[in-house]
Amino acid sequence: MLSESSEEGLLKSDGTISPAQFTQGAHAFALKWNSFCYSHHLPPCSWLSSSNPTFFSDHQVDGYLSIEKMCIFRSNNIDGNMVSDAGMEQLNYFESETCAREDMLDTHEVHYYDFHILYSNSYRIPVLYFRGYCSDGQPLMLNQIERDLPANSAKVLTESKWTFITQLEHPYLNRPWYTLHPCGTNELMKLLVNTCLSKAEDTPERYLISWFSVVSQVVGLKIPLEIATPRQM
Repeated sequence: MLSESSEEGLLKSDGTISPAQFTQGAHAFALKWNSFCYSHHLPPCSWLSSSNPTFFSDHQVDGYLSIEKMCIFRSNNIDGNMVSDAGMEQLNYFESETCAREDMLDTHEVHYYDFHILYSNSYRIPVLYFRGYCSDGQPLMLNQIERDLPANSAKVLTESKWTFITQLEHPYLNRPWYTLHPCGTNELMKLLVNTCLSKAEDTPERYLISWFSVVSQVVGLKIPLEIATPRQM
């Protein structure tokens, strides 16, 4: 029987990933994200370690990935309708210095988003947790978050059989966060691993990138092409 360490790099055909593989892939994902994030005006990706060792908690992984304070400008003139795809072209970016520019605030409402990538012990896959809030820290309700999503995201969430937004307690922070429910993710990843990843791409890093490339579209994030493109050998 293979140990956790010896099975790293050998992705399971059922679409799941082990805790050791998730940790390895998460650190590699963060390094690649951070090498391109600033040129694309995106916040950095950090690994946040759990305050409780795994042997004192229910977590099989001692931390999670964090991409925080994504800044989204949403037009104040939008009267409750989903923003258009053209509008989202201007919404999906982060700027640490210019989020409070007066010319933007005159016509736009500023929303911030934090995204956490956690490992699910029960499903054995990555799970995306997120929260939205205003510039004064007031949390966004689900209907407000849905208005920030691009129109194609609403279509995916309505029609997709593999994911939907729900509110759960953040396993590490013990506070309510929104999440893309992971009930069908292993079937999605099973398809990606078995049909889309070559032997050279059969790594935890490519698993995390492939997974994030799909789920990020649902919440309106745009992953830089350089991150999604495999390295040339």
